[in-house]
Amino acid sequence: MKKKPASTPENGKQPISGRADRFFTNHPESPSQLRKVAFLGDYLPRQCGIATFTSDLRNAISTLYPRLECPVVVVNDRDEGYDYPQEVRFEISEQEVGAYQRAADFLNLGNIDVLSVQHEFGIYGGASGGHVLGLLRSVRMPVVTTLHTVLQQPSREQRRIFDEILSLSSRLVVMAGQGAEFLRDIYGVSDEKIDIIPHGIPDVPFTDPSFFKDQFGVEGKQVLLTFGLLSPNKGIENVLNALPAIISEFPDVVYIVLGATHPSLIRDQGETYRLSLERLAKKLGVDKNVIFFNQFVGLAELMEFIGAADIYITPYLNEAQITSGTLAYSFGAGKAIISTPYWHARELLADGRGTLVPFRDSAAIALAVKDMLGNETRRHAMRKNAYLMGRDMVWSNVAHLYAATFSRARREDVNSNRKTFHIATLGQREGELPTWRFDHLLRMTDHVGIFQHAIFTVPNFSHGYCTDDNARALILMTLLRELGEKAPQQYPLTGAYAAFLQHAFNADTGRFRNFMGFNREWLEDVGSEDSHGRALWALGTCVGRSGREDLRGWAANIFEAGLSAVEGFTSPRAWAFTILGVQEYLRTLSGDRMANQFREELTDRLMTLFRNISSPDWMWFEDIVTYDNAKIPHALILSGKWTSRGDVLEVGLKTLRWLAINQTGSDGCFRPVGSDGFWKKGGDPAPFDQQPVEAHAMVSACLEAYSVTTDTFWLLEARRAFDWFLGTNELGIPVYNPQTGGCRDGLHVDRVNLNEGAESTLAFLLSLAEMRRVQDLALTFHPV
Repeated sequence: MKKKPASTPENGKQPISGRADRFFTNHPESPSQLRKVAFLGDYLPRQCGIATFTSDLRNAISTLYPRLECPVVVVNDRDEGYDYPQEVRFEISEQEVGAYQRAADFLNLGNIDVLSVQHEFGIYGGASGGHVLGLLRSVRMPVVTTLHTVLQQPSREQRRIFDEILSLSSRLVVMAGQGAEFLRDIYGVSDEKIDIIPHGIPDVPFTDPSFFKDQFGVEGKQVLLTFGLLSPNKGIENVLNALPAIISEFPDVVYIVLGATHPSLIRDQGETYRLSLERLAKKLGVDKNVIFFNQFVGLAELMEFIGAADIYITPYLNEAQITSGTLAYSFGAGKAIISTPYWHARELLADGRGTLVPFRDSAAIALAVKDMLGNETRRHAMRKNAYLMGRDMVWSNVAHLYAATFSRARREDVNSNRKTFHIATLGQREGELPTWRFDHLLRMTDHVGIFQHAIFTVPNFSHGYCTDDNARALILMTLLRELGEKAPQQYPLTGAYAAFLQHAFNADTGRFRNFMGFNREWLEDVGSEDSHGRALWALGTCVGRSGREDLRGWAANIFEAGLSAVEGFTSPRAWAFTILGVQEYLRTLSGDRMANQFREELTDRLMTLFRNISSPDWMWFEDIVTYDNAKIPHALILSGKWTSRGDVLEVGLKTLRWLAINQTGSDGCFRPVGSDGFWKKGGDPAPFDQQPVEAHAMVSACLEAYSVTTDTFWLLEARRAFDWFLGTNELGIPVYNPQTGGCRDGLHVDRVNLNEGAESTLAFLLSLAEMRRVQDLALTFHPV
């Protein structure tokens, strides 16, 4: 690339000044009362839009107010972190929930006046980014949160997390009026709490695109540009499909696609999307008119690319984008812009400041480009209007606006009776959850699947494999992905567990086999009804929760093929497992009539059992309480909730409460019904052997009960059952082994069973996954 002298203003005129005082004169508050403002978010050199924004905002504030200390707390998406500049003072490992609390302690000890938080659902750990709540609940300074996304139709989980973020923030910043409107109308936020501050942009002169073109070898060409991290939601293929029509009238057009593939897409799919775009360009015969720059460029080089563009195009695929940094940069640089009508573009490009085209409409893109290239007067008028309006968006102005917001947040905080927080002691943190450890899971898994049993921590080959455990393992992998947790070898592990279930299903009989020897030979033609139900539960979970389209399609096919066999089952637990699987399946495919009919039929069967067997002192479905007991009320709670059957929900909650009361030891700890005799009607519960699968079933069912009722009784019951793993049990001995990540095979009357089998280990890991989800959504747990 050639080196150029300092840029020359177009037509020899002086560039229009950014006039950094324009907004400041309307917002006279200064940060004189502030000494220390901390920034939380991603940060350069991490390659993402939030990292760029956080870095630019922090540096603009620091430049305008050199006496103001501006430390940064960053979130890392990889173990090795990044080579950060010196202003980065604390690093959070994205998926380590305890790191968020430590960051809060760091901020509280640092006498921070205001914390500036960047929020986007994808940058923090936990389900829907919920781990950040632990930090926000614990900091004692006012929080100003910049909302990079405001969802019009959030999921239930996203809504709960977002509502709490809004509540914990002293002030909220959005970058467009549409965002403020959503906060008011959808989330009920007062206007007084909202500040609209535009996305900041570099202050660059208004220049002729020809000045930069020879740097990229496109001199004499008409340049179209799209930039940003590459991913399928950008709609690049729609511009490629428009190029043949454009080139037919303007053969010198070059379309530059600038940006590295999004790191998360690289992890999941490699360069599949970029390669598909290159193949499309060749198929259309426009490959000589398209340039892919597969790199993440710095600000100076980025502005040169923007400078060379005659038209900037943002062909995004849907309207749900409240902020676009790439749009703001190009607009402020005085570019003629063609865009689909996502929210930010609709607002910024109104009144002739750009051209809007329908979503996914290549013909409309072609017409707009040809019209703009053929009407130079209109194109330059559009450029000038954009540039003039963009002067209010330069970082120096935006920094003044943020400084005013920080000052107001601090002043309001000082004048309020805000609750003060303190740094938690070790004793107060006894309710924290263990960190993830997958050593034993990896040890117990080979390319076939997960082994059933272990002798101490060594896999026991002689017992081979079973469908029950591989189904549980597949559920775990799906939940980990949904939570954003990154288990080692997660992709091949998922593949092994899925392949085992696929091989276990016998299409001729419509049934799953269960036990397989180490020699890879099935030990039975038809497995138990319970193993069949667990397999359907795992497959339904893949359909309902997996982020992988290939896995969802695979699971849906086997789920449908295996569902009809359940009609002849007699096991209440198999019915319950199937209901759980159907409910997960319906999260994605809610219109499936057969699945809905099975849920209704199996629910009615459980209700009939309860009516026939139960009595005031025996609130159960059978004459004996055996194993995986809480799964039955769990299934009824889910079914009752989603079918709006109050009688079903009532029975589910009533039987779960009865089970919780009767699984309480003399000292208040969780005491599951023992497998050495179980609990027969009219007798006493067997006190031992206590199995990990019972603790997991109780954790899962109680958390579902809390989700439905918001009664904190169920949170405490879930925590009580979970603490059984950690040593709050009748022997006072931990069942979970933090050195291996495995779980021992239960409690005998006088000792713990030191073998760490698959069922036990998966029971703990599944419990931890579900507890981590609720830790982000609810209050901090403290055992009672």
